[in-house]
Amino acid sequence: MLRKIIKIDEEKCNGCGICADACHEGAIGIVGGKAKLLREDYCDGLGDCLPACPTGAITFEEREAPAYNEAAVKAAKRNKGAEKLPCGCPGTASKAIHREETQAENVTVHSRLSQWPVQIKLAPVNAAYFNGANLLIAADCTAYAYGSFHNDFIKNRITLIGCPKLDMVDYTEKLTRIIAGNDIKSVTVARMEVPCCGGIENAVKQALQVSGKFIPWSVATISTDGQIIE
Repeated sequence: MLRKIIKIDEEKCNGCGICADACHEGAIGIVGGKAKLLREDYCDGLGDCLPACPTGAITFEEREAPAYNEAAVKAAKRNKGAEKLPCGCPGTASKAIHREETQAENVTVHSRLSQWPVQIKLAPVNAAYFNGANLLIAADCTAYAYGSFHNDFIKNRITLIGCPKLDMVDYTEKLTRIIAGNDIKSVTVARMEVPCCGGIENAVKQALQVSGKFIPWSVATISTDGQIIE
């Protein structure tokens, strides 16, 4: 049938996952770091996801699509506790992490932070500490999940942190201005394994491309139990 349904522009999508959370029907999921319309028959065409998208990647289009299947949506919601829908962020799943206490835990760890502020939204575009800097761009949760974050990541780097999902913003423009306007030597991205964290990685990737600079960069992915998995 011909009806109104959402359309997702992958070029604009930063993978933050906000639209997936806003979609009460479970029609949207994060696949490969990008939002996808997973079930056309789950999309009711009301567009709760549109105002939630911080990059304007979601619009309406009128085309042939299966009719909205309200019964299937309700059934999926009833089964959500037993089988997680592909729409939400796995980072919201709760779990307890049990660790054995070791002697090393009694050692005092000193901060390696060398500048302030650290939040991307608050950081200046130009600052003396950016010149010749090895830049660390980290998702908020990484420092809490990874025990040696200061020594392994912050040490000898200028640190910027953020969460595109909670801040509801696309960092690409700000990061582009920082990278383009300063003598940045390298960029390291620290992100969590959850799909919504792909938003910060994609923002850095786009910023590097738009800046026109060829700067070495790498990505470290940290699991929710504090292991580096990539």
